[in-house]
Amino acid sequence: MEEMTNTVNDIENLRKMVQAVLEGREQAVVDFSNMEAAFAMKSGEELKRAAWLFGLMNKHWLVGIGSRLGLAAVRLHLPFIEKIVKNTIFEQFCGGTTLLECQPTIDRLASQGCFTILDYGAEAKEKEEDFNQTMNETIRAIEFASRSPHIPVVSTKITGMARFGLLEALQQGESFNKESRREYKSVLKRLDAICHVAARRGVAVFFDAEESWIQDSIDHLVAIMMRRYNREKAVVYNTFQLYRKDRLQFLIDSYNQSRKGGYLLGAKLVRGAYLEKERERAEKMGYPSPIHPNKAATDDAYNMALRFCVDNYGQIASCNASHNVESSILQAELIHRKGLPRNHPHLNFCQLYGMSDNITFNLAREGFNVAKYVPYGPVREVVPYLIRRAQENTSVTGDMSREFQMVQTEMKRRGLT
Repeated sequence: MEEMTNTVNDIENLRKMVQAVLEGREQAVVDFSNMEAAFAMKSGEELKRAAWLFGLMNKHWLVGIGSRLGLAAVRLHLPFIEKIVKNTIFEQFCGGTTLLECQPTIDRLASQGCFTILDYGAEAKEKEEDFNQTMNETIRAIEFASRSPHIPVVSTKITGMARFGLLEALQQGESFNKESRREYKSVLKRLDAICHVAARRGVAVFFDAEESWIQDSIDHLVAIMMRRYNREKAVVYNTFQLYRKDRLQFLIDSYNQSRKGGYLLGAKLVRGAYLEKERERAEKMGYPSPIHPNKAATDDAYNMALRFCVDNYGQIASCNASHNVESSILQAELIHRKGLPRNHPHLNFCQLYGMSDNITFNLAREGFNVAKYVPYGPVREVVPYLIRRAQENTSVTGDMSREFQMVQTEMKRRGLT
C-alpha cells in the first residue's frame, strides 16, 4: 500500500513540475516555442513545401485513400508513383535512398548541434536472403556511422532479420523442431554479427519494439545481446512501449536483472506504435487489451519511466524517443535540477526526422544530447514507414495538425504568407 501511495505521489509531483513550467510560473530550461531556432536550417522554399505537405496530410480522407493507393502502386512497381513519393513525403521524412545520399542531411543536422540515428527502412521480411540483406545493410550503416562523430546510433527491427511466425512460436513456448532450431540459431548469429561490429566500432544499436505477441521473443533476444555487449558501455538498447500496462514494471525488472548480471541496461522509451492493432486483436481473440485505457495513463507510465531512468542514469543508458513536449520538458528539468551533465552519454532525446523540430533543435541549442531518427532505403521499402508518418499526422477532426501550425507560425514570422 505504501509503495502504491509513493507511486501516486511521484506521478502528481511530476505533473506539478511540468505544469509549473508550462504555465510560466517557473523559468523553463528549454523554450520549445522558439520557432526561429526550430526551423533555422530550413529555407523559405523548404518551409513552403512542408506547409503544403502537412496541409495535405491534415485531410483525413485524402491520407486514407493515398495510403491505400500508395501501397498498391509501389507493389506494382509503378515508376511515376515512386517519383511522386520520392519528391514529397519521402523527402520530408527520409534522409535518402542510400547511406551516401543521407550525408547532406547528417551534415545539416550536425550544423544545428543535432546527432543522427540511421534507420534502414526495411520491415517484416520472410525469406532468409532478405534477412541477411537487412543484417548486411545494418552492418554497413554501423561501419558508415563509425566514420562520423555525428552518428552515435543505428536502429533496426528484428522482424527485418527473423520470420514473424518464428518469433510468435517462440513466445508461445512451442518446442523447436530441426528446422525452427536452425532458424533460431541463424537469427542469433545475425544479431550477434551486428552487435559485435557495433561494439568494435563504438556505435550503439537500437532494437525497435513490435507487436505484443512477439515482443517477449524480441526482449529475450535483445537481453542475450545486452549480456554479451553491455559490460563496459551501452552498445545494445531495447525499446519499451509505455502504452502497455506492463512495461513500466518490465523496465524496472530489466534494470534489476542488469544489475544482477553486471551489465548496463540500454533503454529507448516510446509510447507505442501499434495501438489500434493491439486493441483489435485483443477484442477479436477475447483477452484483455495490453494497452492502457487512456492517454493519461500512458503519459503517467511514460513519465514515471523517464524519471526512473534519470534517477538511475549510472546503470541505465536511456533515450527519450518522444514527440511529447511535456515529457521533453520533464527530462530536461530533471537533468537540470539534479545538476547532471546535459551531454552525458546515458541521457538522450530523439525525434523523427521531419517532425517536432521545435523539440529537437531547441534541446540542441541548450546543450542536451538530441538526435533525429533518419530512415533511409529504396522508396518501395520505406513506403510502409512513410504511410505511418502520414497517418500519425492526420487530424480526424480536420483541425490543423501541430506540425502544420508550427510551420505556419515560422512562415508568418519570416513574412512568407
